[in-house]
Amino acid sequence: MSGSAPARGALAPLARASVGAGRAGGARALRGVLDALLPPHCLLCEAPVDVQGLLCAGCFAGLSFVTEPCCGRCGVPFPRAGAGKGLLCPSCADRPPAFEVARAALRYDAGSQRLILPFKHGDRTELAAALARHMARAGAALLARADLLAPVPLHPRRLLARRYNQAALLAARLARGAGKPHAPDLLRRRRATPPLGEAGAAERAALVAGAFSVSRRGAARVAGRRVLLVDDVMTSGATAGACAEALLAAGAAAVDVLAAARVPDPRLEAGRRGPRGGGGA
Repeated sequence: MSGSAPARGALAPLARASVGAGRAGGARALRGVLDALLPPHCLLCEAPVDVQGLLCAGCFAGLSFVTEPCCGRCGVPFPRAGAGKGLLCPSCADRPPAFEVARAALRYDAGSQRLILPFKHGDRTELAAALARHMARAGAALLARADLLAPVPLHPRRLLARRYNQAALLAARLARGAGKPHAPDLLRRRRATPPLGEAGAAERAALVAGAFSVSRRGAARVAGRRVLLVDDVMTSGATAGACAEALLAAGAAAVDVLAAARVPDPRLEAGRRGPRGGGGA
């Protein structure tokens, strides 16, 4: 009898491994049955794909990713391939934003709109996973140094109408993948702001100035920590800047921004003004 207990103890890890393997095998079998009944198809069209949740080659080719060269601070893409790394766009050179670095996965154009607009306005919340994967690659350095992730908040009335905050869904996915804390209610929008639409950068900044705040309870979470602010689309950076100001006022050590898509600056795209030299973010 004295020798039997160690034998049972030695077998316990094997038993646990067997149970784990059995569960994994069962999950694979279930996926196989589901794939046979409902073959995986592209998130945006009916083209077949290997795994559900992916884009087909044609839809993927329609996406334009934000890569270097881009502004070293706000991440807006530069139109000229010869622009150097670490240069600042005119807006950041003239008036640096409150956040340290902002990056985005995609250019906001016809291709990315096929993902973002249904996700934002059409209850296609499953698209968060695909967008978050691209964001995780584009913002790998920002995720690695973040202490806490927080989404740009919606006003309660807009949240009630939409039923979900698309930025919060993205932040939750990113936090889970990076193993970082997520604070979906860290920021609140104190007043409703009108749709920014065609408003210029200065008007956008005026409309969102002072629109965000951090609760006392939230301030305890951000004190001395680097916060990664998450949003779906970044246009002029006015909303991200206003959120960053509120977080810094509450005691955050620094704020970075990660968006699914970035609207190119039409002034840069038209080539009217080139990027100015400046230090990296």
